[in-house]
Amino acid sequence: MPAIPLRTALVLDAVASGATGLLAIVASGLLGWLLDLPPGLLLGAGLVLVPYVLFVIYTATRHPIPSGAVRTIVAANFLWAAASVLLLLSGWVAPNALGVAFVLAQAAVVALFGQLQVMALRQPLATA
Repeated sequence: MPAIPLRTALVLDAVASGATGLLAIVASGLLGWLLDLPPGLLLGAGLVLVPYVLFVIYTATRHPIPSGAVRTIVAANFLWAAASVLLLLSGWVAPNALGVAFVLAQAAVVALFGQLQVMALRQPLATA
């Protein structure tokens, strides 16, 4: 997988996380019904994404990009992906097949953002 510029990886993360968060906040009831997931869980996840997205945007707009902040974002991405999988394994929720696919797909995308950010950090002048 080719590395992309760090700022691009952060902006993509912010856009995708922002869209997911907005969807979860605005349509938690509908999503809950479609995915057989608790609407309160979806609403809470959407609300958690608001400060995350603001932090990612703030970080992406710094010159240079602070590598410590990016490492925090990477850790958050990998923790979110792991927590998503653990949620399914825990038995705390019982989503339908579409719900399982949704949780696993968003976990995979979040982990991908974390990996892209790690790769971008390793590039020379990654924070420039």
